[in-house]
Amino acid sequence: MTVTRRRTVRTRGGLSLRLDPRAALVTLLLMLVALTAAVALVGTGDFPMSPADVLRTLAGGGTPAQEFVVEELRLPRALAGLLVGAALGLAGAVFQSVARNPLGSPDVIGLAQGSTVGALTVIVLFDGGPSAVAAGAAAGGLATGAAIYLLAWKKGVQGHRLALVGIGAAAVLTACYSYLLTRADLTDATRATAWMVGSLGGRDWEQVWPLLGACALLGPLLLGRARDLTMLEMGDDAASALGVRVERTRLVALTAAVLLAAAATATAGPVAFVALAAPQLARRLTGAPGPNLPAAACMGAALLVTADWAAQRLLGADKLPVGALTGMAGGCYLLWLLHVQRRTGRL
Repeated sequence: MTVTRRRTVRTRGGLSLRLDPRAALVTLLLMLVALTAAVALVGTGDFPMSPADVLRTLAGGGTPAQEFVVEELRLPRALAGLLVGAALGLAGAVFQSVARNPLGSPDVIGLAQGSTVGALTVIVLFDGGPSAVAAGAAAGGLATGAAIYLLAWKKGVQGHRLALVGIGAAAVLTACYSYLLTRADLTDATRATAWMVGSLGGRDWEQVWPLLGACALLGPLLLGRARDLTMLEMGDDAASALGVRVERTRLVALTAAVLLAAAATATAGPVAFVALAAPQLARRLTGAPGPNLPAAACMGAALLVTADWAAQRLLGADKLPVGALTGMAGGCYLLWLLHVQRRTGRL
């Protein structure tokens, strides 16, 4: 049994806030790791820069060449990595909390596959450009999320039913995008395959702003539901007895999580396993019950930006897409997680 120490902070207006010092410290450290990795990522490439040069350039003291490289070429990529990782971490934490299952993440229960089908439909059938592909990915993820919720509905949505329906939907959607690839010509198939790996290469400000808006709008909405999500993990009856409006909370949280996952996938493609691993690692570090949304978001950002930096350092700029690296590392983590679940009798 995990014992957590919480402190209650009271304001003059009578508002009280329960604070877990360990969780707050872990979240702060993860945020610092994510920002440090982002600075290192900005300085990595064919035109290398030291962290001091990057920070000086961001403060307005760099040369014109440094300002162009940082502000126009690399800063959008780093910010996209931070935002995509944070969005996936939040979405994964919500899905795992609602499903009460560590395997309940967008890339396991079909949302990533739905976004892939939407993007490939635009590429293969309509020869759409980058903006159209992003819109198709977002639409595919939203449609898949709505379909999974409706199919899982039976006098409410139970966590295990949601996970099972999502896994079945993922299998069907995988077959759909495999079929789309067989319909594509060589050029479109190459574009589709490159998008399906997941990458932060070539990201610009036009792709950062929509995702930033989604995170700014949906992040606080989910953080405001953190207590209710914690209550939901105890079961619907217990949560309802504690005053939680179960179905409303579940619907709002899942809708926001689907929107975040769809926006992240539209920006970077289906980056594998970040949404699965980030909430679990954050929960183990904080030792606190509940979805640990701030820690999960910071962990997701740190994982993705660090993985992108490592991919560039290993093989050079944009030779190893970040989705391939997270897929390899995440697959090993998934095998370990399944082994732990089996040992504890949960699988």
